Amino acid sequence: MNKIKAFLKRKDIEISAKRYGIEALSAMAQGLFASLLVGTILSTIGTQLHVEFLETIGGFASAVKGPAMAIAIGYALKSPPLVLFSLAAVGYAADDLGGAGGPLAVLLITIIAAELGKAVSKETKLDILVTPCTVIISGCLLSMALAPYIGKAASLAGNAIMWATELQPFFMGIIVSVVVGIALTLPISSAAICAALGLTGLAGGAALAGCCAQMVGFAVMSFRENKWGGLVSQGLGTSMLQMGNIVKNPRIWIPPTLASAITGPIATCIFKLQMNGPAVSSGMGTCGLVGQIGVYTGWINDIASGAKSAISAFDIAGLILISFILPAILTWVFSLILRKIGWIKENDLKLDV
Repeated sequence: MNKIKAFLKRKDIEISAKRYGIEALSAMAQGLFASLLVGTILSTIGTQLHVEFLETIGGFASAVKGPAMAIAIGYALKSPPLVLFSLAAVGYAADDLGGAGGPLAVLLITIIAAELGKAVSKETKLDILVTPCTVIISGCLLSMALAPYIGKAASLAGNAIMWATELQPFFMGIIVSVVVGIALTLPISSAAICAALGLTGLAGGAALAGCCAQMVGFAVMSFRENKWGGLVSQGLGTSMLQMGNIVKNPRIWIPPTLASAITGPIATCIFKLQMNGPAVSSGMGTCGLVGQIGVYTGWINDIASGAKSAISAFDIAGLILISFILPAILTWVFSLILRKIGWIKENDLKLDV
């Protein structure tokens, strides 16, 4: 047992929830962002402005989402170069065979293939052949054997959530908004979770509402401590910056979470806000306005398919209210109450920005 532990330590193979459930998952979201999400944005801009080369470039970027996710995961797992580069084939296979649940298949299979590659890396004189062959063969075989089932399971789970949201938009609006919003602020990736489950439609709208409540909420309620730098870094960056303060005083998490519990059902029941763009956008909130761009992309796609006649003023008002105005007002009001009763004290929300 000691020899195995020593070997794993030497190879930097850390079997832990932190390494796989936080670091790898977060990296996967970045890979997805740098491929599919950016590609979708460029394609949308190209389509709307009739700039053909942007549409083409967007298509190229979107097409490599599998390899991009796998390489990002391998990077998070601290894979050596030969392992890292070989993961491109694994990511392509897992994403392609995983179908709608491809991101989850990529995550699970890439982790296994990367760790196997790290285990054999530089252990033989034929490393240039042994390492990439180990990674590619193991990853592709696992993809052929497991990816369709992983993808189907993820798709079923996502469809069940979306079906439940359609059936019970009020209660599921609260649940999805609160849970995904909390995931966004935690050091895990709400975007990767939404992508893995293929969370779109009304459920995607509720997820977006929850993420916006956290980001805009923390940005506004901490303005007195962090001023404009904090407003931008949290409102357009990430509310995860507050995790250190949350650990010190968990009560600061109450206002944005209550706001998400309110904006979620408003999104699903009143504005019928749907995320019909890329599922990963559902978990991005206001980060770079990716969530809002995703909703707009969905509107354009719906118009093109005939599912929607036009973008109405009600649609735009709903998106602005759910994304910015309601989270800001609700969180600010709740935070004032908590400050008044002493649950939130001066500098509890202070960031080093």
